[in-house]
Amino acid sequence: MNLLHLDSSILGDHSASRQLTHEVVQAYLNAHADSQVTYRDLASDALGHFSAASLAAAGTPVEVRDAAQQQEVAGNEATLQQFLDSDVLVIGAPMYNFTIPTQLKAWFDRILIAGRTFRYSEAGPEGLCGGKQVIIVSTSGGLHAGQPTGTGHEELLKTLFAFIGITDLQFVRAHGLAYGEEPRANAMSAAQHYIQNELFAA
Repeated sequence: MNLLHLDSSILGDHSASRQLTHEVVQAYLNAHADSQVTYRDLASDALGHFSAASLAAAGTPVEVRDAAQQQEVAGNEATLQQFLDSDVLVIGAPMYNFTIPTQLKAWFDRILIAGRTFRYSEAGPEGLCGGKQVIIVSTSGGLHAGQPTGTGHEELLKTLFAFIGITDLQFVRAHGLAYGEEPRANAMSAAQHYIQNELFAA
């Protein structure tokens, strides 16, 4: 199995989501030792925001693309292929201002591609990426899951993946991290217990 591990937190070594995604990956490898892991740090190796230049590069015939357009298309294609080649994704998705990090949104803008990961038909859009498993480490300073303030976070992620045919999503949650040292420790401990004892239990 090919596992794609994505981190998007800008907090580096202080990031709760980074700590937990690494624990998820290790737990997965303990259960599936023959898996291959590809790691990408979307914060330190950030994709640019999807722009008019991105669209122009994609729409320009190969033979007349300039150097910048060639680089843009090559980078976007590599990102898409990395996703397509994966069987399992582990994604760190902290909440920033009620939504996902812009770095993670930029990644989605490179993989939601008509004709590649979804297509339109007379019956409407159809996802083309079913069969992948996605594990999302969801972290936040407050408590937003199931609340209107959480619709731009976990609900958005569900919508994005469902659009391309992926419905096998599992969430590892550590919320309320800004409520004090004890609530933070309890939230992290609960997430770690879930990873170690339940996430990949037979």
